[in-house]
Amino acid sequence: MDLRRPLASLVSDITSEGDTTSVDHKAAIGLGSNLGDRFANIEHALRLLENPQRLVDPTILGENAQVFIADTSFLYETAPMYVTDQPSFINCACLIQTNIAPRALLSLLKKIEATVGRVPSVRNGPRAVDLDILLYDAEMVDTRAEDDRRDLDNLEGHLVIPHPRMKEREFVLRPLNDLIPDFKHPECDMPIRHLLDKVMRNQNDDDPPMHKVIPFPQYPLASQNTDLLPGFTHPVPPTASYWIVTPSSSHRARRNAAGHKTYIMATLNATPDSFSDGSLHASLPAALSYVNSSIIAGADIIDVGGYSTRPGAAFVSQTEEISRVVPVIQAVRDLKAVPGVPTKANKVLISVDTFRWGVAEAGILAGANCINDVYAFTGEGYPLNHESAEHLLAMRRVARDLAVPMVLMHSRGDPRLNKNYKDYGQAQSAAILEGIRVELGEKVDAIVKGKNGIRRWFVMIDPGVGFSKTPEDNLEILRNASLITKSSNTNNPLAGYPLLIGPSKKSFLGTILAQADERGSYKGRTTEARERGWATAATVACAVQQEADVVRVHDVLEMGDVVRIASALWG
Repeated sequence: MDLRRPLASLVSDITSEGDTTSVDHKAAIGLGSNLGDRFANIEHALRLLENPQRLVDPTILGENAQVFIADTSFLYETAPMYVTDQPSFINCACLIQTNIAPRALLSLLKKIEATVGRVPSVRNGPRAVDLDILLYDAEMVDTRAEDDRRDLDNLEGHLVIPHPRMKEREFVLRPLNDLIPDFKHPECDMPIRHLLDKVMRNQNDDDPPMHKVIPFPQYPLASQNTDLLPGFTHPVPPTASYWIVTPSSSHRARRNAAGHKTYIMATLNATPDSFSDGSLHASLPAALSYVNSSIIAGADIIDVGGYSTRPGAAFVSQTEEISRVVPVIQAVRDLKAVPGVPTKANKVLISVDTFRWGVAEAGILAGANCINDVYAFTGEGYPLNHESAEHLLAMRRVARDLAVPMVLMHSRGDPRLNKNYKDYGQAQSAAILEGIRVELGEKVDAIVKGKNGIRRWFVMIDPGVGFSKTPEDNLEILRNASLITKSSNTNNPLAGYPLLIGPSKKSFLGTILAQADERGSYKGRTTEARERGWATAATVACAVQQEADVVRVHDVLEMGDVVRIASALWG
């Protein structure tokens, strides 16, 4: 067996996802919501979209009607257009493959709107969810009479493809640009990226920008809904909160664009052998004390881990890992008011730091809101093989079913090994940066794209500082982290994804501190992890300068100060 086969090929060996012969039409669907739980509305609509025969009579849809979502855009919060006296929208787009004809597909979308809760209102007014066919293959469709096609005032009850107003709408073009930037509009023969550029050039400085967002679901669920859609074992969760992440460069250039916020992830190791703090937080009272102090210090999310990634750490069974993680999560959700602690401390966002799907599922159902996986869903093995693909499918199933965000980190098995990136030496940027883009990008594509993929807006990426990298590699990542997710003409698979940097107290900092300087005034010194706070501060400041969306740290108060000052300098 060739261990270097593409991950997508390994996945297709296990599933039938590559067989799309019966659904040979491709369509782009735009979605928007500005009433109620906007994020849950969109997730509900997407799940209904893949179950067409549940909603519409088969005689309308055609025999064996099928839809599957092949890809999703990022998610954006958008100021209302046309009718401005209404709440902000959440907008996105998805690509589907289907065997349903355009008119029948429109009937399906209208039924989904009614099911999710859209009520008739003024045109362009508020709605629980709105779905539009933006593109259908490269076809042009207009069901109006020839004499009625002179303007766009008489669209009610008709279908026009491509969507007649898409060329003027950033909230349509930007999500499409995430998906198919080079697709040429059938009517004007211009690529989507050029249409978006044209809209942006015509905007004013005071036009409100679109913001990329990440929703976090609320767990545990208050009640278990038994009316589940096929393909899911859990209902659509309500939304706990959401983050606004890096705005596009075109937005940052506008005077009214909000400053970039770097979120703070506090690291809670519920283990007896953490590299950074040993067993300091292994007991439940100590863990809760850390949570409380981190919240007071400004943590945005608490990362709870029960299996140390320290080189040489002892094996921990899945049962033992769950027994370490779940009680901490449950205790945080049960926190009562404590003097000096915010009254809603039990609502703080929690991520579960694990590479096992059983631990991830148990942690989320206990009350976590996010998965943080150092192996990006493929498990400990390296190079990737069929076992890696099986692991990915199991993790993907859990994350998709629970509708949770995830942090996907670049790694190559044992963090002490596999540090050679010479195969990427011909890249325009440093070999380590290209290696991360290619290798982590391959995993992200396998997780996001294709049947049963994760929504793109749930993914954050971590370049894996300290994991299978030399000290110089780690410094190169920190100096140029923004290049890892930069859009470019080389089709960067990580373009646009929110970026997490986790350099806190890592051993490469100790390696640097152990080196004498050239003049001999500093002889070098050996440091323990707990002594690398100031060194970590320098890397956190660099991460902010590189526009990291999240930094993962141990010392929240001190590193929070670093984030705030660095943000004031470079935000």
